[in-house]
Amino acid sequence: MVQQVNISRVWDETSEIKCFELVPENGAALAVAEPGAHIDVHVGGGLIRQYSLWNGPDDGGRYLIGVKKEAASRGGSVGMHGLSPGRVITIDGPRNHFPLVEGTPKDILMAGGIGITPLLSMARHLAASDKPYELHLFSRNEDHTPFKDVLARLDGATVHAGLEGAERDAVVARILGDGKDGGAHLYTCGPKPFMTLVVDTAANSGWDADRVHLEYFSADVPAASADDAALEVVLARSGKSIIVAPGQTITDAMLAEGVEILTSCEQGVCGTCLTTVLEGEPDHRDVYLSPSERSAGKTMLPCVSRCKGPRLVLDL
Repeated sequence: MVQQVNISRVWDETSEIKCFELVPENGAALAVAEPGAHIDVHVGGGLIRQYSLWNGPDDGGRYLIGVKKEAASRGGSVGMHGLSPGRVITIDGPRNHFPLVEGTPKDILMAGGIGITPLLSMARHLAASDKPYELHLFSRNEDHTPFKDVLARLDGATVHAGLEGAERDAVVARILGDGKDGGAHLYTCGPKPFMTLVVDTAANSGWDADRVHLEYFSADVPAASADDAALEVVLARSGKSIIVAPGQTITDAMLAEGVEILTSCEQGVCGTCLTTVLEGEPDHRDVYLSPSERSAGKTMLPCVSRCKGPRLVLDL
């Protein structure tokens, strides 16, 4: 749902992270956000970025997001950090691609840095429902630990500040080794190296893959390359045929032919450009689709993915 919201409050959570309280403009209601959900924020200049909500069950009538200013920002986090209270912005959502699984005996939530936001929402809801959980936040140091006050009120939360290398790896191994039995589910979000550590450690500790849930904020995905073969993309609804050159993404090729498709992250992370595949075998290069969705080959993210053959037919 697209709507206008007012930035009612902005504060520095750390030297790198700003938090924003968003309230509805003109008395409109906000949709209920489930734990793990995110909203699309229209930052300005045509940029749309996804930010996870860290709302708890008592935060009705407002959305809470945290934004880390990234050194390699393409404009999103820089634009957000330039916004002030009183500014009216456009949002879309909430959407939830990272939901809690119902009926689990226990949930283990492991966050790296700003990846705490969706997991904090989960922990707040689980705590309010008296459901067993552990929340572990790994941060660079005490000064770069966000949400200290909120975490201090959560009995299941533990902060691991300043751990590096073997010491950090040992703590991750201990947490996952202790929690692998009994049907617990694992949720992780944060920088890609941290998530890789958690996922690999979980696998080595005997966790079933279907009990491990991931939320990527960014990804190092294989870019379109000059080594890629050219391919034909047919848009089934119009019958239009588009040639995608080596080194060109499908979405860029469509845009060059005057065909617009909604995109946002352009990294295969957010799912905004998710498209149904009618014919052809996708070459998946995203981190959004689950292994089973990739194997099915029924959907793809054309902002990064291509085709294993010479031709794709998309439901566009």
